[in-house]
Amino acid sequence: MKHLTHKLLASGIAVAYCIAALAVEPVRPYLPVSGLPDLIKCLPAPPDTVGEGFAYDVLRYMWGKTMRSDSARAEMARRDAVWSYEALIGEFDDAFGLHISKDGTPEIWKLLETSLTTTDQMRVAPKAYYHRKRPFERFGEHLLTIEEEDELRGEGSYPSGHTMRGWVTALILSELNPAAADAIFARGWAYGESRVIVGAHWQSDVDASRVAASIGYSALHTSREFRDQMARARMEFERLRGCSF
Repeated sequence: MKHLTHKLLASGIAVAYCIAALAVEPVRPYLPVSGLPDLIKCLPAPPDTVGEGFAYDVLRYMWGKTMRSDSARAEMARRDAVWSYEALIGEFDDAFGLHISKDGTPEIWKLLETSLTTTDQMRVAPKAYYHRKRPFERFGEHLLTIEEEDELRGEGSYPSGHTMRGWVTALILSELNPAAADAIFARGWAYGESRVIVGAHWQSDVDASRVAASIGYSALHTSREFRDQMARARMEFERLRGCSF
């Protein structure tokens, strides 16, 4: 009996591990990185450190530091710094007009999660290729979000992964709910500006990243799987919007 109990316990543990493994199975992107545009070829190189472009970057870095005195804007920038899909998507709830979650809006969530997983692949190569030093590193100053420093130090600044995520999210949500596009894009724009405010990115990083996000979003539409999921997400949104009135 004791031997049987141990066997049952071991079996139970094995089943639990299998369930846990299934629960964290990585999201399969709509397109492999080889099927996405190469941002090194699509976008210009970031400004050098002697031209007008970099002078503007420095001015915008100084602007970002002045914005930290606005407590509400500084708090938004801190929230926007959190590197997770849950935190990012939650910042668009008010603009979108609907709370988005894995359980409450599973089709919209799947569309966003898989789309972002796909376009996230695009930033890796140019970050490594240009290996641009971040503003807080160049000036030897602290980020507003000091907890990010160790993770970001030494990682390329161009393009901005946060900005790409924010703009892709805005593009998707505005397609689902075009009536709220003004508010959605305004929030997406502010999401990118937050990276300048905290001191993690140059303005030129942010500007290029919105273009990069648009390039990635265009590529997403070549995927039949993406288009099918967009249709399911739209149906879910229309159903839930109808229930809300």
